[in-house]
Amino acid sequence: MADIETKLSAARTRLILDKPFLGALVLRLPMTSADPRWCPTTATDARGFYYNAAYIEALSLEQTQFVLAHEALHCALSHFARRQHRAKRRWDLACDFAVNPLLVQDGLLPPPNALYLAEYEGMTAEEIYPLIEENSDQQPQDRHLYDDDNQQQQDRGGLGEHKQSDHGGRDAELDQEAGGVPQPPPLEPDERNRLETQWQQRLAGAAQQAMRAGKLSGLMARMVDHLLQPQLPWRMLLARYMTMQGREDFNYTRPARREGDAILPSLRSAHVDVIVGVDTSGSISQPEMDQFLSEVDAIKGQMKARITLLPCDVQLASGAPWTFEAWEQVQLPAKIQGGGGTSFVPVFEWVEKQTIWPDLLLYFTDAQGTFPEQEPAYAVLWVVKGKAKVPWGQRIQLN
Repeated sequence: MADIETKLSAARTRLILDKPFLGALVLRLPMTSADPRWCPTTATDARGFYYNAAYIEALSLEQTQFVLAHEALHCALSHFARRQHRAKRRWDLACDFAVNPLLVQDGLLPPPNALYLAEYEGMTAEEIYPLIEENSDQQPQDRHLYDDDNQQQQDRGGLGEHKQSDHGGRDAELDQEAGGVPQPPPLEPDERNRLETQWQQRLAGAAQQAMRAGKLSGLMARMVDHLLQPQLPWRMLLARYMTMQGREDFNYTRPARREGDAILPSLRSAHVDVIVGVDTSGSISQPEMDQFLSEVDAIKGQMKARITLLPCDVQLASGAPWTFEAWEQVQLPAKIQGGGGTSFVPVFEWVEKQTIWPDLLLYFTDAQGTFPEQEPAYAVLWVVKGKAKVPWGQRIQLN
């Protein structure tokens, strides 16, 4: 055990020297040897780092650095507080798939059992979760001891099929084998909230310390910047942005080119003109389109918005556009032909031909297609499913 503790201390020290951001986070987790009956590899409960001595002994020093940083990032990313309604085993898998690419790209060497897929690079656990099959036979590389899934299922009214398929895997087997062996208790709600706040503070402090040392990679810096920004649901962001465009005030919006070059103040009309582009290329499902349009429909009444709907894949849908007044329900026509490639150009070309430009163009898409070369003079808001970027305009993440 003395050799194992020395190995862990050496791995932690090397992280502090070479990767101070990760090292500062790892320092916040007390290290405790755990019974192998419930901890075959490593584990965390956001309070400490638990390890199987035999497992650590079999790892190289570089791999030991990886597993230490792996558990610390689970905590720093508040994975213990973000599961909500999601099934535990799939959420645990999604968290591992979110953490490991960050560590691999930062130069750390994963152990043999690490879950890693290149296509998940840059994605959050929430984005990865729906991509994991419910009956996947994959298992997390470590144990996440944040909550008692058995108790949560009982609170919902019984264990049922969901419990068997998502929690009745390796975790359940280990709990049964461990019997009465003491394990860390699950987090209570108050403790969970307190730890979430603490880890956000630790994340910010670790980033500042690493930046002062000049050893915070661009990837980690972007992750920290994203996590420390206020996180709002996409519906709230959409409502806030659309409402801003609907203020009745003097308006200096540039007119369409055919109206001339003069820009004179004019009082914004009682209604707001909003163009809504919908990607019908096949990458957006019908339920997702319906959900998006229902949000637009709920908001438009508050801002007296007239909606012009333009479904598009590589060309505008036959029969487009469709116009809906503030009192009319926005919905896709029953028969929309789509499923081809993706080009955003036809929607913007249609707008260019109009006499007056819109107050806002709202586009729902996965952002994987051909963009116009020039940014228009009117406001553009992209509601994006997936991780693709947009060259201009405001971007709201759907997930």
